[in-house]
Amino acid sequence: MFLSVFEMFKIGIGPSSSHTMGPMVAAARFLDRLRTGPFTPRGLRASLHGSLAFTGAGHATDRATILGLAGFTPEGYDAEAAEAELARVRKDATVRPKGLGELRFDPERDLVFDYDRTLPGHANGMILMATDAQGDVIAQETFYSVGGGFVLTEAELQAGADKEEGAPVPYPFKTAAEMLAMCAESGKSIAQLKRANELTRRKPRDLDEGLDRIWEVMSDCIDRGLSASGELPGGLRVKRRAKHIHDALLAERGMNLSAPHTINDWMSCYAMAVNEENAAGGQVVTAPTNGAAGVIPATIRYWLTHVPGASRAKLPDFLLTAAAIGGLIKYNASISGAECGCQAEVGSASAMAAAGLAAVMGATPEQVENAAEIALEHHLGMTCDPVKGLVQVPCIERNGLGSIKAVSAASLSLRGDGSHFVPLDAAIETMRQTGQDMSEKYKETALGGLAVNVPNC
Repeated sequence: MFLSVFEMFKIGIGPSSSHTMGPMVAAARFLDRLRTGPFTPRGLRASLHGSLAFTGAGHATDRATILGLAGFTPEGYDAEAAEAELARVRKDATVRPKGLGELRFDPERDLVFDYDRTLPGHANGMILMATDAQGDVIAQETFYSVGGGFVLTEAELQAGADKEEGAPVPYPFKTAAEMLAMCAESGKSIAQLKRANELTRRKPRDLDEGLDRIWEVMSDCIDRGLSASGELPGGLRVKRRAKHIHDALLAERGMNLSAPHTINDWMSCYAMAVNEENAAGGQVVTAPTNGAAGVIPATIRYWLTHVPGASRAKLPDFLLTAAAIGGLIKYNASISGAECGCQAEVGSASAMAAAGLAAVMGATPEQVENAAEIALEHHLGMTCDPVKGLVQVPCIERNGLGSIKAVSAASLSLRGDGSHFVPLDAAIETMRQTGQDMSEKYKETALGGLAVNVPNC
């Protein structure tokens, strides 16, 4: 099984990888199909289902769908151009994707939030349609946004495309047990296994430059979040807090204060900075999702800034190790909040961060696997219940706690010899089963939990 580090860590936009990036990617794929199809479309329509309908407005799914059908992509997103195009589309009721001319698309009429029908393949479903001059549908495709910006058509999902092996790799581990066995047999670390697999797809220089780019975007996102203030969009009137906390921590440095919990505040403000940027629609890296985008950057910033002996040269090992763990979780369970709750998002991110941190601090493969298991185990059962469907409450603070748990898990694993009672594979399977049993109210629909017990208007 091969899932690239650049699939786990995608550069995109907030506030949601599944609800914002996914629909934009789906729209781009549909446009590509129309460009090579036998029919000449004159109009477009879209319907959103399941979680995409229930929390779509709060996650900017409508904006993402409109912009995707207008030709925008997450990779080339230009915020200023996007705002101008949104205003034009709403005024003229047309989109102008490259190669397809001007197509009728009135968001008020042609973009439907269907709250009554959940599509069978996944909680995040959408149907895109092309119409002729008379308004009759001439092409239609069902897409599922399965978490982390990954998108599958209905046919791909039914064919098991998310489980495809792909071209052979030297270390095709599908479980943590297989991964550890390969480490033992080869004498390689988890990062070295992952690097060897990646090098079957790209040149060493491209891999290293890509990993540097991932951290550059993560780090820049932290810095933007630490310098911004004001309220976040969406109507909850949630105030940004990362800058205030960071400023206070900087001021305390010269005051000879020795509060033992201060390091937790540093980690929290780093993570909150990222997720405040995500909530504002800024550029983030899926890690493995937007809703959990702050955990891994915060853990890396903590390591580089606060841990003696930390070296930027080891950063690729952190990201490669984290991606290996994230790939196992996605392959064997899920990274989608709409499918398995927040245990699949912040829980997965915390496990990935714990593994990466343990690796760069000298852990054996067994200790790395132990770190990931500890972090994931102690997120099991966590629900996804965003207030007003926004990726703000409880998501922003939750990332801070996810990074703290990651550091604690890595530290605990390094105190042991790697032997432990619960295998990572068992924790991943438990997460999958728990998500399967979890009520839909607690899986990114904003129909239960904090979403209904906190006044949000």
